[in-house]
Amino acid sequence: MWISVQIRRLPALLLLVLLALPGFGSGSVAAQDLAQPKGPVILTISGAIERGNGKDAQGKIVANFDLAMLEALGETGFSTTTPWHKGQVRFDGIPGKALMELVRAKSDGIAQAVALNDYASSVPVADFLQRGLILALKLDGAYMTVRDKGPLFLIYPFDSQSELRHETYYTRSVWQLRRLDIR
Repeated sequence: MWISVQIRRLPALLLLVLLALPGFGSGSVAAQDLAQPKGPVILTISGAIERGNGKDAQGKIVANFDLAMLEALGETGFSTTTPWHKGQVRFDGIPGKALMELVRAKSDGIAQAVALNDYASSVPVADFLQRGLILALKLDGAYMTVRDKGPLFLIYPFDSQSELRHETYYTRSVWQLRRLDIR
């Protein structure tokens, strides 16, 4: 009898132990559940996200990524024409959907995409989730340098959907991307 009573109390006891752990249930565990970058940070995501690997000066969650962390998310690609290249080119990089899901971005939010030269464009998070948007690392099989619009180029598969071949989506394509602030 004593054993069956104790076993029934075990889940409640485990919950009490977990609640007593520092940071459990307070959100601070979620802020630290992504790995820390080991190389140079090439992308920072902040704002309305639930997962990261640090905090900003205001104590909000941020997610910093180096190249290896981004590549670990998997690679996808497509060939498309763009206003900036002659003919069709191939882009390979990180699926925008995988990145937004990883950081648990606010799905109805807007990502302020900021380039190295401070060019900024507002991109709906829904575009990351539904439009096939990628953070391209490679152009025609070669890693992009800053000189070649890299190291990250936020790019749409323009040829896959006719509505993407519009100035709205061209201005949302940010090369030399360094930061996404989700609002």
